[in-house]
Parts: sequence; C-alpha cells; structure tokens
Amino acid sequence: MTLKMLFERLTDVETAWCLRANRRGEQLDTQHFFAIVSRLGDGVAWYLLMLLLPVVYGRDGVTAALHMLAVGIVALLVYKSLKHLTGRRRPCDRSPLVRRHAPMLDLYSFPSGHTMHAVGFTAVLLYHFPPLGVVVSPFVFLVASSRLVLGLHYPSDVIAGALIGGGVAWASIALLT
Repeated sequence: MTLKMLFERLTDVETAWCLRANRRGEQLDTQHFFAIVSRLGDGVAWYLLMLLLPVVYGRDGVTAALHMLAVGIVALLVYKSLKHLTGRRRPCDRSPLVRRHAPMLDLYSFPSGHTMHAVGFTAVLLYHFPPLGVVVSPFVFLVASSRLVLGLHYPSDVIAGALIGGGVAWASIALLT
C-alpha cells in the first residue's frame, strides 16, 4: 500500500469525525473562541512564553527558552518535510460539508503543526518547570481541539503532530540527561 492510498483510506474513515467536530464550530461564539486559541497556538503564546521565562526564572528560564527554540526548529524541519511528502489536503478542502472557520497557514494538513509545537514546547517546559503544566496543559488540549473544530485537520493529523512534537522533545531531553 502506498502512502497516498493509506491517506485516502484514513481520509474516508476520518471525514465523519471531522464533520462532527466541525459542527461544534457552527456556533459563532465557539468559532471565535477556537479561532483565538488557534491564533495563539500559531506561535504567539509560545514566543511570549519564551520571552517571559528568562524574566521570571533568570538563567534557568534562558536555558528552557533555548531548549524550546531548539525543539521548535527541529520539529519545524520534520513538519515541512512531511507536509510536502504526504500532500494531504485539509478536510475543509476535501469535503463540502466541513467548513473552514479560520485561515489556513498552508495547503496541507498532515501533520498538525500547531499540535506538534504545542506538545513539543509543553514537554520541554514541563521538564524544566513541572508546576507550569497546570496552566499550559489545558491550552495544549484546546490547541489540538481547535484544529478539528475549525475544519483544518483530521484526527490523525493531530495525533501525528502530538507524537512528533513529543518525540522531538523527548529525544532532546534524553540528550540532556
């Protein structure tokens, strides 16, 4: 089975799930909420956090911010390669029933870069400052959920993004210990 055939089968299975999640975004207040979460997950929240860590935690914050930056760069390289390799179209482009409720950053859906970075950055953050997990972990869940509700990703895109982000973070932490 080729990669293209695998994604076709996944798309057939996941379109119904996408539609159910996407219908949650039909209410305007839900759309706005998840669009804001998505926008923050574009990088705004993470870049602000990386800037604040040194201010709040000094040298340890600088170390954590640089670690997050390194994970972000490696994850971005993996992300770009996979996006072009798979060329999986977004649910809102494949099904007329799935509506896009936010702008797309690029054409392809696999993997979810928002989820990948959210998980990767959070894993690094939790390694350096575990108590911050109470604040950041719910945001990661909302970012991942926003990708489905806004009609931009399939569940497997989000799962793959989480696994890649977590894997890159875990590998970087393993190198440090």
